[in-house]
Amino acid sequence: MSVPPYVPVLPTRPHAAAAYRALASDVQRQVAPLWTLPPRPGMLPKTLAERVAKEAGAIAAAQRLGSGWLDAPFADDVEAAVLADVLTSEWWDYRNLRPVTGPGRPRAQQSLALAAARHREDGLGIRVRLPGDWNDRTATDVAVLLDRLPSGHPADLFLDLATVLSDRPDAAKEALRALDTLIPLTSWRTVTVAAGGFPEPPDDFREGVPYEAPRTDWETWHEIRHSERSYLPRLRYGDYGIHPATYVTQTPPVRGGGPPWGILRYTTARAYHLSKVPHGKQYDDANRQAAQGLTGLADFRGPEAGAGERWLRDRAEGSVGTGNHATWNQVGNVQHMTFLVRSLGEVSPLC
Repeated sequence: MSVPPYVPVLPTRPHAAAAYRALASDVQRQVAPLWTLPPRPGMLPKTLAERVAKEAGAIAAAQRLGSGWLDAPFADDVEAAVLADVLTSEWWDYRNLRPVTGPGRPRAQQSLALAAARHREDGLGIRVRLPGDWNDRTATDVAVLLDRLPSGHPADLFLDLATVLSDRPDAAKEALRALDTLIPLTSWRTVTVAAGGFPEPPDDFREGVPYEAPRTDWETWHEIRHSERSYLPRLRYGDYGIHPATYVTQTPPVRGGGPPWGILRYTTARAYHLSKVPHGKQYDDANRQAAQGLTGLADFRGPEAGAGERWLRDRAEGSVGTGNHATWNQVGNVQHMTFLVRSLGEVSPLC
């Protein structure tokens, strides 16, 4: 499996799948998402099975022409049993998705992913969370997982730093401590470091006042890349798209749920930009002004940059509707993923 350089951690929600499908073909070929099923505590087994089958099927369809992974990191033993009935070993046949598990998870979820990987005789993704300081005991748990694979079976490492904002100045140092311990455990087929960089909106977030935040996750990744480790040429970049890392941990709202406002998001070389937009056609002027604020940025790349920029241009001019949460999330991720692919193409390779 040829793996692209960019691995966004995306929720298995329709707007994320639509964003991936909307990428230009040359961009999409450089993107290999790590799709993440959300937690659904207390859901009846039959309903859970139906939801998982629908979401996993939609993601598999979206990945028809490209590679990716599918993870269920929040499944407990009961939920994992339901997943095993839906995502059987045979389900993964002829699909461009690979199973993922990780240390510290219920054994049932680990067994599901291991069985699927052994059945396919293909890669198993191992996702190691590092929301704070590195603990060497985690490496022991990873080694135990690897021992459950046949000798020589390919494995892919995902070091998940979760949220990396300016309050984590040591994130790169802790990531390197983890990588220095994990890399020698096996001949990893791929190695990805992922972090969430878009922040939650501030408490005083309001219409007409754009919010700007530094791209701390991007800076952290560059700090890792320039640490002179021998394994760095194998390193791939990952993030959580336009959402905070906590987004994939949230149970999707019921139809019609969610706040009465949304967010237009834009990524530039130096910063993340957020503008609050109210929900509803009656707020057309406020929504248009929010789009104008983003298209007026000195670093706005213009409509020729991609579908996300074209939508923002059209919204700023009033030639498309106000949109809704799904629209704002989709176009935000399209511009972000397109820009990340272009940016990674400009990063000098490590020799």
